Amino acid sequence: MDASRKFDQDTLYNLLPAVYRVRDVAEGQPLYALMGVIAEQVAILEEDLAQLYDDQFIETCADWVVPYIGDLLGVRGLHQIASQISPRAQVANALALRRRKGTAAMIEQLARDVTRWDAKAIEYFQQISTTQYLSHLRPQNHTVDLRNGKALQNINSAFDTLPHTAEIRSGGKYNLPNLGIFLWRVQPFSLTTVSPFSVDAQRYLFNPLGINTKLYNLPETEETITHLAERNNVPAPIALRHTTVALYYGEGKSIAIYVESDNGQDTIRELIPIDEIRFCNLADHNGTWANLPDEHYAIDPILGRLALPEPLPADSHLRVTFHYGFLADIGGGEYARNVTTPQDTVLVKATSIQQGFDDLGSQSGIIEVTGETFEEDLTIRLSAGQQIVLRSAENQRAFWKLSENLIIEGGDGASLTLDGLSIDGGRIADGLLADEGKLVIRGTIAELNIQDCTLVPGIRLNIDGSPLQPQTPSIVIESPQTSLKVSDSIVGAVRAGIDCQIEFKNSMIDATSPSSVAYAALDDFDPGGKFSSTNCTIIGKIHTTEIELASNTIFYAELVNGDTWLAPVWAERRQRGCVRFSYVPLTSRVPQRYQCHPIGADDLAYPHFRSLRYGSPFYAQLTPQCHPAIAQGADDEAEMGAFHDLFQPQRLTNLRTRLLEFMPFGMEPVILLAS
Repeated sequence: MDASRKFDQDTLYNLLPAVYRVRDVAEGQPLYALMGVIAEQVAILEEDLAQLYDDQFIETCADWVVPYIGDLLGVRGLHQIASQISPRAQVANALALRRRKGTAAMIEQLARDVTRWDAKAIEYFQQISTTQYLSHLRPQNHTVDLRNGKALQNINSAFDTLPHTAEIRSGGKYNLPNLGIFLWRVQPFSLTTVSPFSVDAQRYLFNPLGINTKLYNLPETEETITHLAERNNVPAPIALRHTTVALYYGEGKSIAIYVESDNGQDTIRELIPIDEIRFCNLADHNGTWANLPDEHYAIDPILGRLALPEPLPADSHLRVTFHYGFLADIGGGEYARNVTTPQDTVLVKATSIQQGFDDLGSQSGIIEVTGETFEEDLTIRLSAGQQIVLRSAENQRAFWKLSENLIIEGGDGASLTLDGLSIDGGRIADGLLADEGKLVIRGTIAELNIQDCTLVPGIRLNIDGSPLQPQTPSIVIESPQTSLKVSDSIVGAVRAGIDCQIEFKNSMIDATSPSSVAYAALDDFDPGGKFSSTNCTIIGKIHTTEIELASNTIFYAELVNGDTWLAPVWAERRQRGCVRFSYVPLTSRVPQRYQCHPIGADDLAYPHFRSLRYGSPFYAQLTPQCHPAIAQGADDEAEMGAFHDLFQPQRLTNLRTRLLEFMPFGMEPVILLAS
C-alpha cells in the first residue's frame, strides 16, 4: 500500500475538525492519545490487508498458504522433511511443468524442485545401437568412435553419447522404455582466496591441508525450464581432458588464482589471466610432478595441484579460490552458520589468534578471525568464570595449523567455544614426528564447545589423505568434570576422565579405523565419562561408564585378534540409558536396545561406506547398496549417522511420487545417483 495512504496518529488527528483539536489541546490532548490507539489498530488492519494481497501469489505468500494454493492446482502432497526443501518451487512451476509434461527438460526441473539436487535426464532409447536404414540415418548410433576422446571420457556417465546394446533384462539401464534421471548428491563447497599449501617455490596444492583434492564445478544456473543440463550446470568433478578452461576459470567461477603483493600501503590482488592457464596432468613422476610448465600456470583438477612457470617475487604470494565436494554442512566450511553477536558482548576482530586473546584479556567475549591460515602455537588460559568464543567470521573458514599440542587451561566455571575452524597439526623433525597437535584440556574448565569445526582425524594428513598419526586422539580432557559438546563437526578420537560428560550431535568421530579407540579414558582402555550421541557416525571402539542416549547413530567398531577389550562398544553401566534406532555391533555391551541393528547373527544389516578417508568427497557416505535397515533406519525413516538431516530417502521417495504424474506414457523412470 502507498505510504501516503497510511493512517498514522497524526493523519487521523488532522482529519478531526479544528474546533475539537483546539479544545483537545486545552484539555491535555486526550483525543490525540485516543487517535494513537486507533492508529495502532488501523496499522494492524493495513498490514493484514497487504499480506492478504501478497497471499494471492506463490512468490510472496506466507509459508502456510503454499499448500492451499497447491491444492487449487492439484499438486500432490509430499514429505515435509527439512527446512531447506520447500514446496513453494513445486507449486510455482506446476503449470509450466504440466504444459511440458513428458519432456526430458521438464523431468529435470521436476527432479531439482523436489529433491533440491541438480539433475540430468536422459532418454535411453536415443542411445541404443540400432540398425541403419535409409529413411532414418543415425550413424552415431551404430558404432563407437574410438578416436573421440571426449565421448569416451563420458562413457556410462550422465553425459554419455555413445551407442549401447539394449539391456532387455529387468533393471537394465539401456532399454527402450527407460528414462534415466541422474542426481548429484555431492555438493560444491567453496574456499575463497585462501593460501594454498606450498610444496616448494613452484608447486602448490589447492587444499591448505596439503592433500590431493578433486576440484568441483560451481554449477551455472539454468535460466529457462526448457534447457537441458550440461556439464557446467551440475556439481561434477572438473575433468582433466577435453575441458574448456573458460567454463571453469575466472572471477565468480569454479577456480581462480591470484597473485597478492604489498606495495607498502595497500594489498594488491591480481587475477592470473585466463590465457596463462592450462589444465594438465601433474601426477607424481620420477620423484617430482609430471609436466611441470615452462610458460603457463598448470592446474591439475583431478589432484588439485598447481604448478608455476617460475617462483614468485619475495614480496608476493598466491591466493586461490576453488570448490571441493562434500555432502553436507558438517565440519569447518564457508557455509552460513548464523553467527550472531548478542548485545553487550565484547567482540574482538583479530588478525591473529594470539592477538585476539591478548586484546580480550580477562574479559568474557568473542574473538573473530577471518578465513586465513594461522600457524600459531599457544596456550589458552581462561580465568575462573571466563567465557570465550573463538570463531571464524560468517561464511569464512579459518585454518589453524599447530606444530605442538594446543593446551587449554581454565579456572572454575570457565568455558571455551570453537566455531567454524579447521585445526590440524603435528611437526616433523628429522623425518620423525617431534610433537603432536591435539587439543589438551587442563585445569578445572567447565565446558568446551566445538561447533561447525574440523579437527583433522589423524592429526595431520599425508598428501594422499591418509592419516599421519592414526592412533593419536584429537581431544584429550585431563581436567575433571568437564563437559564436552561437539555439534555439526568432524573430529578425531576423544579421551576423557571418568567424571567428564561427552555429548555428540550431527557429527563424525573418526579414530581412522573401526578397530582403533574412538572414545575411552586417558590410558586408551579404562572407561571415559558419560556419553551421548544423536545423528552421529562414530568410527572406532568406545568404552564409557554410561551411555545416556544413543539415537540414530552408527557405531562402526570391531575387535581384532588379540584385542584386550571385552566389546567394541562397551558401557560399564547397562541398567541406565538407552540405545535406539542405531547400528551397534552385535557383541557390544550397551544398555537396552530399541529398534537397533543387527538383531541377531542372521541380520545382514551392516553399514557400507563409499569412503572412510577424510578429505574424500564421499567421506562417510553410505553406498546405494547399503541395507535399508541402515539407510532408512532412523526414528523418522531417514538414514542413520551424521547425514541424517539430509533426509535422502525421503527426497527420493518424493521424487518417485511426483514422477508418477509426469512420466511419458509407456516409459519407466530410472533414478541414478551420479554422486
